[in-house]
Amino acid sequence: MPISLSPSLMREIIMDHYSNPSHKRKPSGDGYLKVHSSSINCIDDIDVYILIKDGKIIDCCFDGVACAISTASTDIMCDLVIGKDENFAKKILQEYLNMIYEKDYDSELLDEANAFQNTHKQAARIKCATIGWNSLDELFKIFDEANKNG
Repeated sequence: MPISLSPSLMREIIMDHYSNPSHKRKPSGDGYLKVHSSSINCIDDIDVYILIKDGKIIDCCFDGVACAISTASTDIMCDLVIGKDENFAKKILQEYLNMIYEKDYDSELLDEANAFQNTHKQAARIKCATIGWNSLDELFKIFDEANKNG
């Protein structure tokens, strides 16, 4: 059963991550993969970075210009995947997308990302709520392809 949050708590979570994003920065160091994403419907224009070593996500961050929904959802995404192994992070990603697209999902894996559980009611905001997550999906594909080919 999905976690139920009050509208005011959802707004508070989103505004906190928008006003004070923990992971909005360019990475320092080598070995990061990067995906650029933008939206024609919003100001969103971000780069998402990931550092994976030995199958574990060491760091995930983003930089650029984005609306409150994009910034908050991407910041929360980074919180959720840093320190996780790649397969578990992929599970979190899938559960988030399931939630956004009104499919069955495991809310226990999503923590503060549950603040976006009503995004489907505002179709114009779906792109904003998924831009970072879709970038993460692309980063996993790039990483997996690079490691498959040596």
